[in-house]
Amino acid sequence: MKPVASYADRLPTGVRSRMVANNNGLDMHVLEAGFEERGRPGLLLLHGFPELAFSWRKVIPRLAAEGYHVIAPDQRGYGLTTGWDPDYDGDLDQYRLSNLVQDALGLVNAFGYDSVEAVIGHDFGSPVAALSGLIRPDVMKAVVMMSSPFGGPPAFPKNTAGIVSEVPAASALSSASIHADLANLVRPRKHYQWYYSTRPANDEMWKCPQGVHDFMRAYYHHKSADWADNAPFPLEGWIASELARMPTYYIMDHGQNMAETVAKEMPSAEQVAACTWLPDEDMRVYSGEYQRNGFQGGMQWYRCMTSPRYAGQLRLYSGRTIDVPAMFIGGRQDWGIYQKPGDIEKMQATACTDFRGCHLIDGAGHWVQQEKPDEVNGLLVEFLRGLKELS
Repeated sequence: MKPVASYADRLPTGVRSRMVANNNGLDMHVLEAGFEERGRPGLLLLHGFPELAFSWRKVIPRLAAEGYHVIAPDQRGYGLTTGWDPDYDGDLDQYRLSNLVQDALGLVNAFGYDSVEAVIGHDFGSPVAALSGLIRPDVMKAVVMMSSPFGGPPAFPKNTAGIVSEVPAASALSSASIHADLANLVRPRKHYQWYYSTRPANDEMWKCPQGVHDFMRAYYHHKSADWADNAPFPLEGWIASELARMPTYYIMDHGQNMAETVAKEMPSAEQVAACTWLPDEDMRVYSGEYQRNGFQGGMQWYRCMTSPRYAGQLRLYSGRTIDVPAMFIGGRQDWGIYQKPGDIEKMQATACTDFRGCHLIDGAGHWVQQEKPDEVNGLLVEFLRGLKELS
């Protein structure tokens, strides 16, 4: 089969690239391994932003060697997958979290599976994986969340009968006051997710002065363990003074865009040459796809996350828990694990009823499966073998 991806020469041996209709309006570009032998149990790997299926290149072969058929798509809005609306003023409904779950379910069925042994999600792929396991535990038999903890679906407010007032927001993340509080700090700040939800954000990144390649190199560097100031710790709460303790890639300076933010942290040529976990040839896979598509597809996800309307829809699952086996993996140098105060604790205490472990890998930032693939693969294999022993 002729590979679809122009970067096929950057793929490990045994990993192929092809297009698959996902039964939900997309022709999904998929990287897969372990496809030669029919009847293998399936695994589904879901990337985040600004990533691609390519982000799993160091994981796919190891899991295939364990006897699995490993499937990693470019998700809706990303890479070589087609059928999604790239227009800021287009159909935003298609990017709501429940439809991203439907994308995953449709793809599982397209491959002929009734269920997969686990769904594994990184960054924004983590809440898709989590909600998939919560809504359809019959299909997603286990869940691994990476870099973005899942604190559970938003709850309905209690004891509101007889109160005539505006309905409370679906979550603290929808509160407008936090943005005014951030803007009113001595050093005015703004939250990156709301920045990603603005109309100018795509062009400010896609058409930035340094070019997409250098923008992405600086962005990946800034959020990795290579950036020496990534030393995260739990925050006291969803208040401006606490959020402002995070680096500017999360809580930006109010007057700057993201391209300007990360340009200040652009690694030197010597640092780039020394970056063995993301050599420039691999970085060009990302920059090539984002140069072609822009960033709007991925940022539509953020627009749904920051919209009270879409957040409110997730109250349908209020009180529901992830009852299949679950695990979390993150980088010890990743602020992502603490960016929503309390979520990492809720994930372990209440959101999951069969939680198998929270693992923070030293020497890894946000891109944990790329920065420390051996450690991640070891944890995944141990988790999956444990599932087999129970069955």
